[in-house]
Formats: sequence, C-alpha cells, structure tokens
Amino acid sequence: MQTYHVPVMTKEVLYYLDCKPGGIFADCTLGGSGHAKAICEKIKPDGLLIGIDQDKDAIENAKNALKLHLPNVRLFKGNFVRLSEFLSELNISKLDGILLDLGLSLHQIESSGRGFSFRREEPLDMRMDTESGTTAEDLVNELDEKSLEKLFKDYGEERWARNIARNIAKARKTARIGTSAHLSEIVCSSIPRKAQSKQKIHPATRVFMALRIVVNRELEKLSLFMDRAAELLNPGGRICILTFHSLEDRIVKQKIREFEKGCICPPGFPVCVCKKTKILQKLNKKALRPCQEEIVLNPMARSTKLRAAEKLQQGHA
Repeated sequence: MQTYHVPVMTKEVLYYLDCKPGGIFADCTLGGSGHAKAICEKIKPDGLLIGIDQDKDAIENAKNALKLHLPNVRLFKGNFVRLSEFLSELNISKLDGILLDLGLSLHQIESSGRGFSFRREEPLDMRMDTESGTTAEDLVNELDEKSLEKLFKDYGEERWARNIARNIAKARKTARIGTSAHLSEIVCSSIPRKAQSKQKIHPATRVFMALRIVVNRELEKLSLFMDRAAELLNPGGRICILTFHSLEDRIVKQKIREFEKGCICPPGFPVCVCKKTKILQKLNKKALRPCQEEIVLNPMARSTKLRAAEKLQQGHA
C-alpha cells in the first residue's frame, strides 16, 4: 500500500507546539495524519486532538491512521477557517496549540485523480474539497487571456505568464483543455528550452500552483484564519505554520508581526486610540527550514518554512 503522506519537520513541529499530556491541540490540515499521530502520542493519556481537513479522503485516512487514539480525537471535514465553529460544537473555547500545514499531501498528488500533478493524465480539477464549486478546468477554459496572464503572474510568479496564457487561449479554440497532461504540454511548449534548462523545477510547477491556489481560495482563507487564530489560544498557547511558497509565507510573517506589534497609532499620538495590544510573540526570528538529511529522505520538504508564535500571558485577542 502506498504511503499516504510523509509529514514534514515533525520534530520541529512538536518542539514549537510544546505538546504536553492533557493538552488540547488542533491539527487544522490533517493530510496523512502524520503530525496528528505524533501530537496524540505527546498529549496522551487524557489530551484531546481536533483534526480538520477539507479533503474527505484525509478524514477517512485519519480514522485508520489514528485508530489507537480515536477516543481522544475529534474529526471534522471542512476548511480550517471554520475552526471556531468546530470548537463551539465541542464546547471548547481555547486551545493549547494550533498546527497548520499548507502543503499538498502525497496522496493528493499521486492518487487523488484530481489533476494536482502535471506528470499525470487526470481530469483538471484541483479542488481539495470536491463539494466546492469552480475547478481548474473552469478557470483554464473560461477566463480571458489577460485574466489568465494575471493569475499566473500574481499567484504563480510565473515569468512566462503571457506566453502561456496566449497559447492556452489558442489551444482551447480547437478543443477544451480538460486534463492535467494537456495543460502541462501547453505550458511546456510556451517556455523557451533555454529557460527550461535553467529551472530547477518542472516548467509547469508555477502554473499548476497558481491554479490550485485560486481554485481553493488558499491565500484568502489563510489570511482570514491568521486574523482569528490568536483569539482561540490559551495564554501561553502556540501556533505553528508550515508554508511551501513565498505568498503563503509572506501572509503568515506579516500577520504574526501585526499581532506582535500591538499598537498601530502614529508615533506622535500622545495616547493610544487604536486599542490594539501585543498578543503574540514569535518563537523563531527567521523561518526555520528542514535539514538537508530530511530533504534527501523527503524531497517534498525542500521548500518548507516553519514559523511559530506564542500567545502572551497578558494578551487578550
């Protein structure tokens, strides 16, 4: 049986979450449940893990992967922005720790059949929640050329966005672009061979990433989640976020900085009128990266950045 997913930076996650017996923690992106299982081991015998994922496959996998811990686990299908709603259902107001792992699982790439991989012939779907609306196929075939170019530039930071958008618009006049392999072929043909030879990643990586981000509204949801996360932590509680590209990391970094700063009144104001107080304290000055040994064993870890923060004892979100 193929491994569902190999968790990234597990030792570092456990260290920064400071998991202890009896604690209440939320893994808001279960994936393959690797991190969740490790947390359960640390908080047993009477701790509680709230496991969340919008992918129904991840929830089904968790029932098996966490079977030894299920009396101390509560599973919810949904996006992490609904964390407060799920806590309300459990009559829980505060947590000792929150984990967010924003990477794709190996299962989603290799076995989901939803077109996340540019190396496979699969329907161009890319929805993490298959009950949601817009698919990558919808975007590729229905957005105008300029909108596609902007999407690839803004969300994929793709240098050849114009060429790619032009060739997509041209190709879909002949036939609808409906598979990951078809889209990958168009993207690869749009980037000069010389430029491709200088890239360390597959030529279609950024385009596929951009489409996935937009289909799942990933940046919008991450920003919303970061605005609300601190209020769900106990004083001394911690939040740990694993990001996999610069747009995600930028949001996390800026949001932690905002909560760490507190007052945003202009320097000349004699009295604070914004009423904002310092709530979080970052735990690592710079984003932590996986060690080379882990990258060799798990290449999916190579772009990971870990940022963590602790809620101040006197903080009130």
